[in-house]
Amino acid sequence: MTLTLDRTAATDAPVLDVLAERWSTRVYDASVPLDEDALASALEAARWAPSASNTQPWRFIVARRGTPEFASILDALMGFNQGWAGAASALLVAVAETETAEGDALPWAVYDTGQAAAHFTVQAHSAGLYTHQMGGFDRAAISTTFGLDTRFVPQTVMTVGALGDVTAAPAALQERELAPRTRRPVRESLLVNA
Repeated sequence: MTLTLDRTAATDAPVLDVLAERWSTRVYDASVPLDEDALASALEAARWAPSASNTQPWRFIVARRGTPEFASILDALMGFNQGWAGAASALLVAVAETETAEGDALPWAVYDTGQAAAHFTVQAHSAGLYTHQMGGFDRAAISTTFGLDTRFVPQTVMTVGALGDVTAAPAALQERELAPRTRRPVRESLLVNA
């Protein structure tokens, strides 16, 4: 029996349904191929994220399960992440272009790349894909494997795919997946609210 999860956030103020419903799973269905149309829409949403002076300093590496590129990214993951991420349909690396080809710094590149990744996750969820962003990976290994110039800095690795059956997952994953969703209250995030 497959467990139906309702992971909708209990918000203190109304937000868009897609935002309240979006969550980061660690359980994927390894038998489901990547929904290419949903991926294309998510990449398009990332394309239209705002950026300083319209510099668009983000780049993405997309690797589908079963490819050597996917295996290389999976190998670069650290610890616990490596144990579950292989079931995803794809691994995506968000890369920030931190300076131009001429050597001029792009000081907002990391922030802007984060916005592009956020746009990606919201659109992906809206289209039925699940995502999970990870910081636990070997950046140097990713840079070397994909021949990235030093001005291109990997920021996050994201799993992308169809939600799996939580009841079939190992106990450690089930515990994390079924734990209550929590966030600190907005007031604790406001340094000033004049």
